Amino acid sequence: MNLLVTGGAGFIGSHFVLRHKKQFPDDLIVVVDRLTYAGNKKFLEPVLSTIRFVQEDIVDYEVMAELVKKYAIDVIVNFAAETHVDRSIKNSVPFIHTNILGVQSLIEVCKTNPQVKLFHISTDEVFGDLEDDDPPFKIGDALNPSSPYAASKAAGEMLLQAAMRTYKIKACVSRCTNNYGPHQDDEKFIPTVIRSAMQNKPVPIYAQGKNKRDWLYVEDHCDALELILQTPWAFWDDKLESGHFFQISADDEQQNIDVAKMILKVLGKPESLLTFVADRPGHDWRYALDSSALRKLGWKPKVSFEEGIKRTVEWFNSKKI
Repeated sequence: MNLLVTGGAGFIGSHFVLRHKKQFPDDLIVVVDRLTYAGNKKFLEPVLSTIRFVQEDIVDYEVMAELVKKYAIDVIVNFAAETHVDRSIKNSVPFIHTNILGVQSLIEVCKTNPQVKLFHISTDEVFGDLEDDDPPFKIGDALNPSSPYAASKAAGEMLLQAAMRTYKIKACVSRCTNNYGPHQDDEKFIPTVIRSAMQNKPVPIYAQGKNKRDWLYVEDHCDALELILQTPWAFWDDKLESGHFFQISADDEQQNIDVAKMILKVLGKPESLLTFVADRPGHDWRYALDSSALRKLGWKPKVSFEEGIKRTVEWFNSKKI
């Protein structure tokens, strides 16, 4: 299999590349990444000599089309995205650029290369939020995004749905709950808590820290993505007309305040570092996904939240923040 992995030097993308290359060493992997603040080529150092790396923008259709032809690409795995909600609130333009125009660029590539499959990595945030007693979102539930980031990801999904039906491109979409682990950008919640605590600085917590998230260790996410990638019927087919949306969750919801306290405990830091700050606009209360369909295929998370936090803290500690 020849893979074109966009955003492959980012948090989740780099883990996927490392995992896939280890399991399938003979597969060709071409990584495309703009290397913005969230991308780091060093994450790929263990495999750089065995992959192709291209620093480009996925919005550039001509570049992407040329790479697909040059390397006889079978599947595009699209991790490329602007993902930080707070950044999207301050300036949504970069999110529209990558998360909408970038997706459309890949769709155009698949339209002119109908043999190429497109695997798009999305998010639970396209659904908006849930109340405490609401059941998890199911695959067919209506999209109701709250932030500019979530809206841009929902728009990308809508473009893909339209392209599957109108142009018959071979595509599938996965949605995942909050990821955490090594390589995550410092601005995200768990890295912020770790970095602040390690420096004995105030640990900022929005509002009272009661918002709930279902945290999934990044390697478990990549295991799920690999299972989808290796499932022949996963990609949309106009004869089958099913199986092109997948949801991935740990089913282990945690309040933000409890996550922060666990990290402080692992680091041996006092809870007095916790500092409550003004809530961000439109802050979603709770996320949860129904991942029962994927679990029926044999996937389930392997890393407990407590173990995942320990591994993540160890990695950030190794960076000597």
